[in-house]
Amino acid sequence: ITLDLVKTPDILYELGKRKKKGQLLAGFALETEDLEKNALEKLKRKNLDLVVANLAGQAGGGIGSDQNAVTLIDRHNKITKFELMSKQAVARDIVEHLASLTR
Repeated sequence: ITLDLVKTPDILYELGKRKKKGQLLAGFALETEDLEKNALEKLKRKNLDLVVANLAGQAGGGIGSDQNAVTLIDRHNKITKFELMSKQAVARDIVEHLASLTR
């Protein structure tokens, strides 16, 4: 089987370039190594307010699971690490963290 891939535009990067004052932009980073370093680089490169990062292949979480463990890094370089929890709880924490950036 041959799979021909075509490079597509980086939508998140383009949104970061067009971001207006008062607008919040969050992105996700699935990493295989150097989680914080790579996520922080993505945050800056794409003009994000928050990046939600997690490690690929983490035991007990991620794709195919109802749980995940994430690290949030915001535009102030504040790093918040969360242990394995339900994806519903992860979503709540992401929204709460974004809301805190508007204060």
